[in-house]
Amino acid sequence: MSALVVARQPTSPAERLKDAAASALIALLLGIPMIGLTTVDQGGALRVATRWPALLAFVAVCFAGRLLLRYASDVLRARRLARETAAEATAGARPAAGGALLTGIGWAALAVALLLPIAFSDNRYVVDTATTVLIYVMLGWGLNVVVGLAGLLDLGYVAFYAVGAYTYGLLSTQLGWGFWQSLPVAGAMAAAFGIILGWPTLRLRGDYLAIVTLGFGEIIRVILVNWTELSGGPNGITSIPRPSFFGLPFKPPGDAPTFASFFGLEYSPNQRLIFLYYLILGLALLTNVFVSRMRRLPVGRAWEAMREDEIACKAMGINARNVKLSAFALGAMLGGFAGVFFAARQGFISPESFTFNESAIILAIVVLGGMGSQLGVVLASLVLVLLPELGRDFAEYRMLLFGAAMILIMIWKPGGILAHREPTLRHLPQGGER
Repeated sequence: MSALVVARQPTSPAERLKDAAASALIALLLGIPMIGLTTVDQGGALRVATRWPALLAFVAVCFAGRLLLRYASDVLRARRLARETAAEATAGARPAAGGALLTGIGWAALAVALLLPIAFSDNRYVVDTATTVLIYVMLGWGLNVVVGLAGLLDLGYVAFYAVGAYTYGLLSTQLGWGFWQSLPVAGAMAAAFGIILGWPTLRLRGDYLAIVTLGFGEIIRVILVNWTELSGGPNGITSIPRPSFFGLPFKPPGDAPTFASFFGLEYSPNQRLIFLYYLILGLALLTNVFVSRMRRLPVGRAWEAMREDEIACKAMGINARNVKLSAFALGAMLGGFAGVFFAARQGFISPESFTFNESAIILAIVVLGGMGSQLGVVLASLVLVLLPELGRDFAEYRMLLFGAAMILIMIWKPGGILAHREPTLRHLPQGGER
Protein backbone atom coordinates (compact mmCIF):
# COMPACT_ATOMS: atom_id res chain seq x y z
CA MET A 1 0.00 0.00 0.00
CA SER A 2 1.51 3.28 -1.02
CA ALA A 3 1.44 6.34 1.18
CA LEU A 4 -0.46 9.46 0.17
CA VAL A 5 1.79 12.51 0.32
CA VAL A 6 0.19 15.95 0.24
CA ALA A 7 2.84 18.38 -0.93
CA ARG A 8 2.72 22.10 -0.37
CA GLN A 9 2.53 24.07 -3.58
CA PRO A 10 5.54 26.30 -4.28
CA THR A 11 5.10 29.93 -3.39
CA SER A 12 4.61 32.30 -6.30
CA PRO A 13 6.85 35.39 -6.80
CA ALA A 14 3.91 37.66 -5.93
CA GLU A 15 3.42 35.89 -2.59
CA ARG A 16 7.13 36.15 -1.83
CA LEU A 17 7.09 39.89 -2.55
CA LYS A 18 3.99 40.38 -0.39
CA ASP A 19 5.61 38.49 2.49
CA ALA A 20 8.86 40.46 2.14
CA ALA A 21 6.92 43.75 2.06
CA ALA A 22 5.09 42.81 5.26
CA SER A 23 8.41 42.02 6.94
CA ALA A 24 9.85 45.34 5.74
CA LEU A 25 6.83 47.19 7.17
CA ILE A 26 7.33 45.55 10.56
CA ALA A 27 11.04 46.41 10.41
CA LEU A 28 10.13 50.03 9.61
CA LEU A 29 7.75 50.34 12.57
CA LEU A 30 10.25 48.78 14.96
CA GLY A 31 13.20 50.64 13.50
CA ILE A 32 11.80 54.18 13.78
CA PRO A 33 12.32 54.47 17.58
CA MET A 34 15.42 52.28 17.68
CA ILE A 35 17.33 53.35 14.55
CA GLY A 36 15.58 56.35 12.98
CA LEU A 37 15.64 58.43 16.15
CA THR A 38 18.56 59.05 18.46
CA THR A 39 19.65 61.55 21.07
CA VAL A 40 22.73 63.75 20.81
CA ASP A 41 24.42 65.98 23.36
CA GLN A 42 24.23 69.64 22.34
CA GLY A 43 25.72 72.03 24.83
CA GLY A 44 24.79 69.94 27.82
CA ALA A 45 21.25 69.36 26.59
CA LEU A 46 19.87 66.40 24.74
CA ARG A 47 18.07 66.79 21.47
CA VAL A 48 16.47 64.30 19.15
CA ALA A 49 18.21 63.68 15.82
CA THR A 50 17.09 61.57 12.89
CA ARG A 51 18.95 58.86 10.97
CA TRP A 52 16.64 58.20 8.04
CA PRO A 53 19.35 56.83 5.69
CA ALA A 54 20.33 54.19 8.28
CA LEU A 55 16.66 53.32 8.79
CA LEU A 56 16.03 52.95 5.06
CA ALA A 57 19.12 50.76 4.71
CA PHE A 58 17.87 48.58 7.58
CA VAL A 59 14.43 48.22 5.99
CA ALA A 60 15.99 47.40 2.60
CA VAL A 61 18.18 44.71 4.17
CA CYS A 62 15.15 43.20 5.94
CA PHE A 63 13.16 43.20 2.68
CA ALA A 64 15.95 41.58 0.66
CA GLY A 65 16.82 39.12 3.42
CA ARG A 66 13.23 37.99 3.85
CA LEU A 67 12.82 37.62 0.08
CA LEU A 68 15.98 35.53 -0.22
CA LEU A 69 15.08 33.46 2.83
CA ARG A 70 11.61 32.68 1.45
CA TYR A 71 13.07 31.77 -1.95
CA ALA A 72 15.72 29.51 -0.38
CA SER A 73 13.08 27.87 1.82
CA ASP A 74 10.91 27.09 -1.22
CA VAL A 75 13.87 25.66 -3.13
CA LEU A 76 14.90 23.47 -0.19
CA ARG A 77 11.32 22.30 0.29
CA ALA A 78 11.07 21.33 -3.38
CA ARG A 79 14.38 19.44 -3.23
CA ARG A 80 13.31 17.69 -0.03
CA LEU A 81 10.06 16.62 -1.67
CA ALA A 82 11.98 15.29 -4.65
CA ARG A 83 14.30 13.32 -2.38
CA GLU A 84 11.37 11.90 -0.42
CA THR A 85 9.66 10.87 -3.64
CA ALA A 86 12.80 9.16 -4.88
CA ALA A 87 13.35 7.53 -1.51
CA GLU A 88 9.81 6.18 -1.53
CA ALA A 89 10.60 4.36 -4.74
CA THR A 90 13.71 2.77 -3.23
CA ALA A 91 12.38 2.19 0.27
CA GLY A 92 13.62 -1.35 0.33
CA ALA A 93 17.26 -0.55 -0.25
CA ARG A 94 17.51 2.71 1.68
CA PRO A 95 17.51 1.36 5.27
CA ALA A 96 20.47 -0.90 4.67
CA ALA A 97 22.47 1.79 2.87
CA GLY A 98 21.59 4.47 5.42
CA GLY A 99 22.40 2.17 8.31
CA ALA A 100 25.79 1.29 6.83
CA LEU A 101 26.62 4.98 6.34
CA LEU A 102 25.65 5.90 9.90
CA THR A 103 27.64 2.95 11.24
CA GLY A 104 30.70 4.10 9.30
CA ILE A 105 30.31 7.64 10.62
CA GLY A 106 29.98 6.31 14.16
CA TRP A 107 33.16 4.23 13.94
CA ALA A 108 35.04 7.17 12.40
CA ALA A 109 33.88 9.44 15.24
CA LEU A 110 35.02 6.84 17.78
CA ALA A 111 38.47 6.64 16.15
CA VAL A 112 38.81 10.44 16.24
CA ALA A 113 37.74 10.50 19.89
CA LEU A 114 40.31 7.85 20.86
CA LEU A 115 43.19 9.54 19.04
CA LEU A 116 42.39 13.17 19.89
CA PRO A 117 44.26 13.36 23.25
CA ILE A 118 47.30 11.73 21.63
CA ALA A 119 47.34 14.21 18.77
CA PHE A 120 46.78 17.21 21.09
CA SER A 121 48.55 16.00 24.22
CA ASP A 122 50.22 19.39 24.69
CA ASN A 123 47.11 21.44 23.93
CA ARG A 124 45.14 21.72 27.16
CA TYR A 125 42.38 23.81 25.57
CA VAL A 126 41.50 21.23 22.91
CA VAL A 127 41.37 18.31 25.34
CA ASP A 128 39.36 20.30 27.87
CA THR A 129 36.85 21.39 25.22
CA ALA A 130 36.52 17.80 23.99
CA THR A 131 35.82 16.70 27.57
CA THR A 132 33.03 19.27 27.80
CA VAL A 133 31.57 17.96 24.54
CA LEU A 134 31.54 14.40 25.91
CA ILE A 135 29.75 15.53 29.09
CA TYR A 136 26.97 17.03 26.98
CA VAL A 137 26.92 13.92 24.79
CA MET A 138 26.32 11.77 27.87
CA LEU A 139 23.64 14.16 29.15
CA GLY A 140 22.02 14.23 25.72
CA TRP A 141 21.88 10.43 25.55
CA GLY A 142 20.29 10.37 28.99
CA LEU A 143 17.63 12.93 28.10
CA ASN A 144 17.11 11.16 24.77
CA VAL A 145 15.60 8.26 26.71
CA VAL A 146 12.94 10.55 28.19
CA VAL A 147 12.29 12.93 25.29
CA GLY A 148 13.44 11.11 22.17
CA LEU A 149 12.31 7.56 22.94
CA ALA A 150 9.48 7.95 25.45
CA GLY A 151 8.19 11.28 24.07
CA LEU A 152 8.03 12.97 27.51
CA LEU A 153 9.04 16.64 27.42
CA ASP A 154 11.42 17.31 30.33
CA LEU A 155 12.62 20.87 30.98
CA GLY A 156 14.16 20.12 34.37
CA TYR A 157 16.73 17.49 33.45
CA VAL A 158 19.49 19.54 35.03
CA ALA A 159 18.01 18.60 38.44
CA PHE A 160 19.22 15.00 38.08
CA TYR A 161 22.58 16.33 36.92
CA ALA A 162 22.75 18.33 40.16
CA VAL A 163 21.62 15.40 42.33
CA GLY A 164 24.46 13.24 41.00
CA ALA A 165 27.04 15.99 41.45
CA TYR A 166 25.99 16.86 45.00
CA THR A 167 25.72 13.20 46.00
CA TYR A 168 29.33 12.64 45.05
CA GLY A 169 30.38 15.94 46.60
CA LEU A 170 28.82 15.04 49.95
CA LEU A 171 29.94 11.40 49.98
CA SER A 172 33.53 12.29 49.11
CA THR A 173 33.94 15.26 51.45
CA GLN A 174 31.88 14.00 54.41
CA LEU A 175 32.41 10.22 54.30
CA GLY A 176 35.63 9.95 52.32
CA TRP A 177 34.11 7.85 49.52
CA GLY A 178 35.96 7.50 46.25
CA PHE A 179 34.75 8.15 42.72
CA TRP A 180 33.85 4.57 41.86
CA GLN A 181 32.18 3.96 45.22
CA SER A 182 30.00 7.03 44.82
CA LEU A 183 29.09 6.47 41.18
CA PRO A 184 26.39 3.76 41.64
CA VAL A 185 24.99 5.48 44.75
CA ALA A 186 24.67 8.80 42.91
CA GLY A 187 23.02 7.05 39.95
CA ALA A 188 20.53 5.34 42.27
CA MET A 189 19.81 8.63 44.04
CA ALA A 190 19.17 10.41 40.73
CA ALA A 191 16.92 7.52 39.59
CA ALA A 192 14.94 7.86 42.83
CA PHE A 193 14.42 11.56 42.15
CA GLY A 194 13.36 10.65 38.61
CA ILE A 195 10.64 8.40 40.04
CA ILE A 196 9.63 11.17 42.46
CA LEU A 197 9.23 13.52 39.49
CA GLY A 198 7.55 10.96 37.27
CA TRP A 199 4.94 9.71 39.75
CA PRO A 200 2.82 12.90 40.05
CA THR A 201 3.15 13.67 36.33
CA LEU A 202 1.79 10.39 34.96
CA ARG A 203 -1.43 12.00 33.75
CA LEU A 204 0.27 15.04 32.25
CA ARG A 205 1.62 15.47 28.76
CA GLY A 206 2.76 18.21 26.43
CA ASP A 207 2.94 21.76 27.79
CA TYR A 208 1.64 20.80 31.24
CA LEU A 209 4.36 18.18 31.66
CA ALA A 210 6.98 20.70 30.54
CA ILE A 211 5.81 23.24 33.16
CA VAL A 212 5.94 20.67 35.97
CA THR A 213 9.41 19.44 35.04
CA LEU A 214 10.62 23.03 34.75
CA GLY A 215 9.32 23.72 38.24
CA PHE A 216 10.99 20.57 39.57
CA GLY A 217 14.36 21.70 38.25
CA GLU A 218 13.98 25.11 39.87
CA ILE A 219 12.85 23.53 43.18
CA ILE A 220 16.04 21.47 43.33
CA ARG A 221 18.17 24.55 42.63
CA VAL A 222 16.38 26.64 45.27
CA ILE A 223 16.78 23.84 47.83
CA LEU A 224 20.51 23.70 47.10
CA VAL A 225 20.77 27.47 47.54
CA ASN A 226 18.90 27.62 50.86
CA TRP A 227 19.84 24.35 52.58
CA THR A 228 23.25 25.62 53.62
CA GLU A 229 23.87 22.92 56.27
CA LEU A 230 23.79 20.23 53.60
CA SER A 231 24.78 21.83 50.30
CA GLY A 232 26.84 24.80 51.45
CA GLY A 233 24.29 27.18 49.99
CA PRO A 234 25.51 29.62 47.34
CA ASN A 235 29.12 28.85 48.29
CA GLY A 236 28.71 25.26 47.14
CA ILE A 237 31.04 22.39 48.02
CA THR A 238 34.79 22.77 47.62
CA SER A 239 37.80 20.46 47.78
CA ILE A 240 36.04 17.57 46.04
CA PRO A 241 38.68 14.86 45.43
CA ARG A 242 39.63 14.08 41.88
CA PRO A 243 39.52 10.47 40.63
CA SER A 244 42.81 8.59 40.60
CA PHE A 245 44.23 5.87 38.35
CA PHE A 246 43.74 2.73 40.48
CA GLY A 247 44.82 4.65 43.59
CA LEU A 248 47.68 6.51 41.88
CA PRO A 249 47.12 10.27 42.17
CA PHE A 250 48.11 12.71 39.46
CA LYS A 251 50.55 14.72 41.58
CA PRO A 252 54.24 15.64 41.43
CA PRO A 253 56.48 12.78 42.63
CA GLY A 254 56.80 12.58 46.42
CA ASP A 255 57.08 10.01 49.17
CA ALA A 256 53.90 8.21 48.11
CA PRO A 257 53.75 6.58 44.66
CA THR A 258 52.07 8.68 41.98
CA PHE A 259 50.98 8.05 38.41
CA ALA A 260 54.14 9.65 36.99
CA SER A 261 56.57 7.91 39.37
CA PHE A 262 54.90 4.49 39.01
CA PHE A 263 55.18 4.52 35.20
CA GLY A 264 58.52 6.34 35.15
CA LEU A 265 57.11 9.41 33.40
CA GLU A 266 57.90 13.07 33.78
CA TYR A 267 55.08 14.74 35.67
CA SER A 268 52.77 16.98 33.64
CA PRO A 269 49.45 18.60 34.65
CA ASN A 270 48.02 17.41 31.33
CA GLN A 271 48.16 13.79 32.53
CA ARG A 272 45.15 14.30 34.80
CA LEU A 273 43.33 16.11 31.98
CA ILE A 274 43.90 13.27 29.52
CA PHE A 275 42.84 10.70 32.13
CA LEU A 276 39.59 12.59 32.78
CA TYR A 277 38.97 12.72 29.04
CA TYR A 278 39.27 8.97 28.62
CA LEU A 279 37.19 8.47 31.76
CA ILE A 280 34.22 10.45 30.42
CA LEU A 281 34.72 8.82 27.01
CA GLY A 282 34.40 5.39 28.63
CA LEU A 283 31.31 6.45 30.59
CA ALA A 284 29.74 7.91 27.44
CA LEU A 285 30.40 4.73 25.44
CA LEU A 286 28.86 2.60 28.21
CA THR A 287 25.85 4.94 28.17
CA ASN A 288 25.50 4.52 24.41
CA VAL A 289 25.70 0.73 24.63
CA PHE A 290 23.21 0.70 27.51
CA VAL A 291 20.66 2.92 25.75
CA SER A 292 21.03 1.04 22.45
CA ARG A 293 20.48 -2.27 24.26
CA MET A 294 17.46 -0.93 26.14
CA ARG A 295 15.85 0.14 22.84
CA ARG A 296 15.81 -3.48 21.69
CA LEU A 297 14.29 -4.81 24.89
CA PRO A 298 10.53 -4.89 25.47
CA VAL A 299 10.71 -1.79 27.68
CA GLY A 300 12.47 0.16 24.91
CA ARG A 301 9.85 -0.87 22.37
CA ALA A 302 7.19 0.20 24.87
CA TRP A 303 8.85 3.65 25.15
CA GLU A 304 8.69 4.20 21.41
CA ALA A 305 5.16 2.84 21.19
CA MET A 306 4.09 5.16 24.02
CA ARG A 307 5.65 8.07 22.19
CA GLU A 308 3.68 7.35 19.03
CA ASP A 309 0.24 6.56 20.53
CA GLU A 310 -0.37 6.25 24.26
CA ILE A 311 -4.06 5.34 23.89
CA ALA A 312 -3.25 2.46 21.55
CA CYS A 313 -0.62 1.20 24.00
CA LYS A 314 -3.12 1.19 26.86
CA ALA A 315 -5.60 -0.65 24.66
CA MET A 316 -2.94 -3.31 24.03
CA GLY A 317 -2.44 -3.84 27.76
CA ILE A 318 0.84 -1.92 28.18
CA ASN A 319 1.22 -0.45 31.67
CA ALA A 320 1.71 3.23 30.83
CA ARG A 321 2.61 4.11 34.42
CA ASN A 322 5.51 1.68 34.65
CA VAL A 323 6.76 2.56 31.17
CA LYS A 324 6.88 6.30 31.95
CA LEU A 325 8.48 5.75 35.36
CA SER A 326 11.16 3.52 33.85
CA ALA A 327 12.00 6.21 31.27
CA PHE A 328 12.24 8.91 33.93
CA ALA A 329 14.30 6.70 36.24
CA LEU A 330 16.81 5.50 33.63
CA GLY A 331 17.21 8.94 32.07
CA ALA A 332 17.75 10.48 35.51
CA MET A 333 20.29 7.78 36.42
CA LEU A 334 22.41 8.60 33.37
CA GLY A 335 22.21 12.30 34.22
CA GLY A 336 23.36 11.47 37.76
CA PHE A 337 26.41 9.62 36.39
CA ALA A 338 27.33 12.69 34.33
CA GLY A 339 26.92 14.84 37.45
CA VAL A 340 29.39 12.68 39.37
CA PHE A 341 32.00 13.16 36.68
CA PHE A 342 31.32 16.90 36.54
CA ALA A 343 31.91 17.25 40.28
CA ALA A 344 35.06 15.13 40.12
CA ARG A 345 36.40 17.12 37.19
CA GLN A 346 35.72 20.57 38.63
CA GLY A 347 36.56 19.86 42.27
CA PHE A 348 33.91 22.46 43.13
CA ILE A 349 30.16 22.64 42.62
CA SER A 350 27.55 25.30 43.34
CA PRO A 351 23.87 25.80 42.48
CA GLU A 352 24.84 28.28 39.76
CA SER A 353 26.24 25.38 37.73
CA PHE A 354 22.77 23.82 37.42
CA THR A 355 20.49 26.55 36.09
CA PHE A 356 17.66 26.28 33.58
CA ASN A 357 20.07 27.32 30.84
CA GLU A 358 21.78 23.94 31.15
CA SER A 359 18.47 22.10 30.75
CA ALA A 360 17.69 24.20 27.66
CA ILE A 361 21.06 23.36 26.10
CA ILE A 362 20.63 19.62 26.74
CA LEU A 363 17.10 19.66 25.32
CA ALA A 364 18.34 21.62 22.29
CA ILE A 365 20.98 18.92 21.73
CA VAL A 366 18.32 16.20 21.66
CA VAL A 367 15.95 18.14 19.39
CA LEU A 368 18.66 19.45 17.08
CA GLY A 369 20.30 16.06 16.74
CA GLY A 370 17.04 14.33 15.87
CA MET A 371 14.61 12.81 18.34
CA GLY A 372 15.81 9.35 19.28
CA SER A 373 19.04 9.50 17.25
CA GLN A 374 22.18 8.52 19.18
CA LEU A 375 24.63 9.77 16.57
CA GLY A 376 22.57 12.94 16.11
CA VAL A 377 23.15 13.78 19.78
CA VAL A 378 26.92 13.62 19.19
CA LEU A 379 26.75 15.92 16.18
CA ALA A 380 24.44 18.38 17.95
CA SER A 381 26.75 18.46 21.00
CA LEU A 382 29.65 19.36 18.73
CA VAL A 383 27.62 22.17 17.16
CA LEU A 384 26.27 23.65 20.41
CA VAL A 385 29.58 23.47 22.30
CA LEU A 386 32.00 24.42 19.53
CA LEU A 387 30.01 27.31 18.02
CA PRO A 388 30.15 29.44 21.22
CA GLU A 389 33.83 28.55 21.62
CA LEU A 390 34.62 29.61 18.06
CA GLY A 391 32.70 32.84 18.62
CA ARG A 392 34.84 34.06 21.52
CA ASP A 393 36.68 36.45 19.19
CA PHE A 394 33.34 38.07 18.42
CA ALA A 395 32.20 38.51 21.99
CA GLU A 396 29.67 41.24 21.22
CA TYR A 397 27.97 39.21 18.50
CA ARG A 398 28.57 35.75 19.95
CA MET A 399 25.00 34.92 20.93
CA LEU A 400 23.65 36.59 17.77
CA LEU A 401 25.80 34.34 15.59
CA PHE A 402 24.86 31.34 17.73
CA GLY A 403 21.14 32.06 17.32
CA ALA A 404 21.49 32.63 13.57
CA ALA A 405 23.31 29.31 13.19
CA MET A 406 20.55 27.53 15.12
CA ILE A 407 17.86 29.08 12.90
CA LEU A 408 19.70 28.09 9.72
CA ILE A 409 20.15 24.51 10.94
CA MET A 410 16.48 24.17 11.81
CA ILE A 411 15.49 25.59 8.39
CA TRP A 412 17.85 23.21 6.63
CA LYS A 413 17.01 20.23 8.86
CA PRO A 414 13.68 20.85 10.63
CA GLY A 415 13.60 17.29 11.97
CA GLY A 416 17.13 17.47 13.36
CA ILE A 417 20.57 16.79 11.93
CA LEU A 418 19.77 13.07 11.77
CA ALA A 419 16.01 12.92 11.56
CA HIS A 420 16.06 9.35 10.21
CA ARG A 421 15.87 6.67 12.92
CA GLU A 422 16.61 3.04 12.42
CA PRO A 423 13.61 0.90 13.41
CA THR A 424 13.95 -1.48 16.30
CA LEU A 425 12.24 -4.21 14.27
CA ARG A 426 12.20 -4.51 10.48
CA HIS A 427 9.95 -6.72 8.39
CA LEU A 428 11.94 -8.64 5.84
CA PRO A 429 10.58 -9.58 2.41
CA GLN A 430 10.85 -13.27 3.32
CA GLY A 431 8.53 -12.73 6.21
CA GLY A 432 11.04 -12.81 9.03
CA GLU A 433 11.94 -10.21 11.67
CA ARG A 434 15.26 -8.61 12.37
